[in-house]
Amino acid sequence: MTKVSSAGRFGPRYGKKVRDLVRDIEKIQKQRHICPRCSLPYAKRLSKGIYICKKCNNKFTGQAYFPRSGI
Repeated sequence: MTKVSSAGRFGPRYGKKVRDLVRDIEKIQKQRHICPRCSLPYAKRLSKGIYICKKCNNKFTGQAYFPRSGI
């Protein structure tokens, strides 16, 4: 198991703290999220702040990297 994961593309540049922040944000950003309409984990990030559910085709907005909690 590697520690760098998606931030490994930066190599030794930018420092450890910045690469750790990028790794944590991208991990949350790329996972499936819960759709507010059907309450199933099929929502994916379409673009910045826009999410779409693959199950019910619901398009909704949220924060830039992950949808709001408590929708």
